[in-house]
Amino acid sequence: MKAARSITLWCLLILLATSGCGKKEEANVGTDVEVDESKPISQVKAEAEKMDAQQLRAIAMKYKEVIVAKTAEVDKVAMELMQMMLADKSSDRMKTLKAQTDKLNQSIEALTAQFEVYCKKLDEKGGDLSGLMQ
Repeated sequence: MKAARSITLWCLLILLATSGCGKKEEANVGTDVEVDESKPISQVKAEAEKMDAQQLRAIAMKYKEVIVAKTAEVDKVAMELMQMMLADKSSDRMKTLKAQTDKLNQSIEALTAQFEVYCKKLDEKGGDLSGLMQ
């Protein structure tokens, strides 16, 4: 079920958001790596290997921002979809919203997997994870 998948994603995001600890500190380090959900994990891992802790933190923060923004977009679409379902309307708009939700969920899954690679490598290098998981 698509609803179960959405709920699972939400639980994962809530878990990520509440599992952080320590002081929040932003890194203002530029990096050439861009957030790209279509990037293969093997490429993400290779890029992460070449980065220092500051670069890893900067890219992880970028990923966090994009994931949070897409999650808000899913919320908005899901709310509209729920309202239509409660009104018992079957329409092309519902199909469009469902497809949009599915696409956003796939995007969030891909970005989260990449985000986790950067965070894991940052942790391995002894970098500061605060602010990434909160």
